Amino acid sequence: MFKYTIKRLLQSLVTVLVVVTIVFLLMRMLPTDYFFTEDQLIHLTEEQKQEQLQAAGLLDPVPEQLVRYYGQVLHFDFGESRRIQSGVDVTKVIGSKFTVSMKLGCTALIIALFVGVLIGIIQTLNKDRLLDHVGTAYTVFVNAVPSLVSYSLVLVFGSKVLGLPPLYSTRNPGESSILPIVCLALASIASYALWTRRYMVDELNKDYIRLARVKGMSSGSIMVKHVFKNAFVPLVQQIPASFLYTIGGSLLVERFFSVPGMGPLLTDSIIRYDVNVVQTLAILYATLGIMGVFLGDILMMLVDPRIKLTGRGGTR
Repeated sequence: MFKYTIKRLLQSLVTVLVVVTIVFLLMRMLPTDYFFTEDQLIHLTEEQKQEQLQAAGLLDPVPEQLVRYYGQVLHFDFGESRRIQSGVDVTKVIGSKFTVSMKLGCTALIIALFVGVLIGIIQTLNKDRLLDHVGTAYTVFVNAVPSLVSYSLVLVFGSKVLGLPPLYSTRNPGESSILPIVCLALASIASYALWTRRYMVDELNKDYIRLARVKGMSSGSIMVKHVFKNAFVPLVQQIPASFLYTIGGSLLVERFFSVPGMGPLLTDSIIRYDVNVVQTLAILYATLGIMGVFLGDILMMLVDPRIKLTGRGGTR
């Protein structure tokens, strides 16, 4: 396990490096006008513009700029924001918004895991009955309806019927976070319910379950000691995917509910050509996604020590 962990960690670092390189090169393909504010574009002469670009190192050969940027990233120096909050360090610009996004995302992920698995268990225990059909209908509905439509339904129901705040408020973050969290959790709940039911039904049809029943083991003991335990192992594989979806979904949900998180910040920084902020957010999102997959593999080995991801024939 140790060798596999080190190997996957190195692969993850290489992947992050590739992402950093691609994002940097794409940003350097933009016209140099992005470096200046509208006021500077109007009042600065061409010579003054070239002097500022030279001072910032943007006229140096691209490979030289790239190597310099690698060094800055290794020292966690991501530069300053030039448009969103002019002159403020990028880490400070992102810091508070990162906290908001991660609180919403992690809360939604925990709720989705608990509720989704519970729904899947209830469906399995009531296979081909009313509750099973209701759970299946929910899964189909969430996957078939566009996200904006389902978010709108949650917004209308939550604000009009339940009286919840329709938009996020920093003065009342607890209550105003409920609707964004629900929207972030919707699809993951459906996914966990679907896979929990599928894996548990598969386990129930296996020979060792029939043997346990013949030996007189109760249905409750079979479900707890065998079915759910074995079904949960492949279910762990869905956690990284849900984490990635939560990260991606926050871009839309945070904009929809006016949450001051990383989602609106990314779109605003792209629209306003704040290159340092865009680069840093791209690196952050890529790192979170890659580490989510990496930790998912490690979690599978911890849940079931029988799983061997390395062997004489290589990795699997």
